[in-house]
Amino acid sequence: MSAKPVVALVGRPNVGKSTLFNRLTRSRDALVADLPGLTRDRHYGEGRLGPRGYLVVDTGGFEPVVKEGITFEMAKQTRQAIAESDAVVFVVDGRSGLAPQDLQIADLLRKSGRPVTLAVNKLEGLTGEGRTAEFYELGLGDPVAISSAHGDGVGGLMEQVLGDLPEPSAPPSEQEVAERGLRVAIVGRPNVGKSTLINALVGEERVIAFDMPGTTRDAIVIPFERGGRRYQLIDTAGLRRRGKVFEAVEKFSVIKTLQAIESCNVAVLMLDAHGDVSDQDAHIAGFVMESGRALVVAVNKWDGLDVIARDEIKRVMSRKMQFLYWARFHFISALKGSGVDALMRSVDAAYAAATLKLSTPKITRVLREAVEHQQPPRHGRFRPKLRYAHQGGQNPPIIVVHGNALEHISDAYKRYLESRFRKVFQLEGTPLRIEWKTSANPYKPDA
Repeated sequence: MSAKPVVALVGRPNVGKSTLFNRLTRSRDALVADLPGLTRDRHYGEGRLGPRGYLVVDTGGFEPVVKEGITFEMAKQTRQAIAESDAVVFVVDGRSGLAPQDLQIADLLRKSGRPVTLAVNKLEGLTGEGRTAEFYELGLGDPVAISSAHGDGVGGLMEQVLGDLPEPSAPPSEQEVAERGLRVAIVGRPNVGKSTLINALVGEERVIAFDMPGTTRDAIVIPFERGGRRYQLIDTAGLRRRGKVFEAVEKFSVIKTLQAIESCNVAVLMLDAHGDVSDQDAHIAGFVMESGRALVVAVNKWDGLDVIARDEIKRVMSRKMQFLYWARFHFISALKGSGVDALMRSVDAAYAAATLKLSTPKITRVLREAVEHQQPPRHGRFRPKLRYAHQGGQNPPIIVVHGNALEHISDAYKRYLESRFRKVFQLEGTPLRIEWKTSANPYKPDA
């Protein structure tokens, strides 16, 4: 299962990169790296505009020649984003024209070895090739005229950007997963104990074959066996081998984490019992949900806490991670190995739930029993009618409900149905998606 390609948006300040980012992700929500000392953040999101899926990175304004201060820190972050990307969109301002910084950035991008597409932004209402002609001086091929604010040309831009990148491979079959091992991504913020957990699972003195990284964003895959079952740990902590001893290096990369989630079967989100739940933790958990991956939460460093502290932490976790009500939480000590066996049992159970095959008669029976127990609320004169359901996909499970006027089903009733399906089919540890298929009205006249 190959990860989605990464597309970095690069350009000098105020050329419209963030507007383009919001256009591509169709959201103003961004995953923000909250590392201490970062004065300007990179934003990360899932691209939804284009011929296929990808991750998009919005960088700060790039001024590569500045050697100090905030601008220098922003340039460092942009260079990191370029190094982690599969392709770069170089955004320039079509209204203000070619700037000296554009030439400097173009020179750096040529040296990076990444494929670069030049996007001339802010050309809404402006036509003619003359508007982009001066940007040929950058030597980056034919410029693409776009308007991030209005969406003009953005779809064509992404077709061009993604067109030359390799197609992602098909998801592996259950047999392939059994043969090569269940892929488990250990994700979380730096210093929560990801490397310690990996060491506890594989054993520090074992000689293990690694897939050596080819770029700064490649995760290391660590195969091992436990209880007679094969696994592949996807390490996002920067683990390195020194002889037969593991050396943990917390080299943080949000892209590494996102791509590990994309390529895994089950994600283990690690939280620190001694620290507060941060926005970064919630964003990573949200990305796991959006990707449809099975999830287990490991609250680490549980040893040494008294009963009062433990109760308080559980209350905080319950409140701040309420949207993960479907996931199992384990309170562990990776250093001492306590709770690790139960954690791995939940990993197995989460994958089993995510790949469960459901029969149409049973799904439909559960649906009808749920409706008999509680009908959907009326919408005006009519009440939505739920007729039957079937499974529309696995990993995550998708249940397709057929009926009439389903567009009027309330959010509360959707949550009620999801709860019934989860309880009957024991779908713990996996997201569950319900899709609605409203039957056409045979008496409605043609438009």
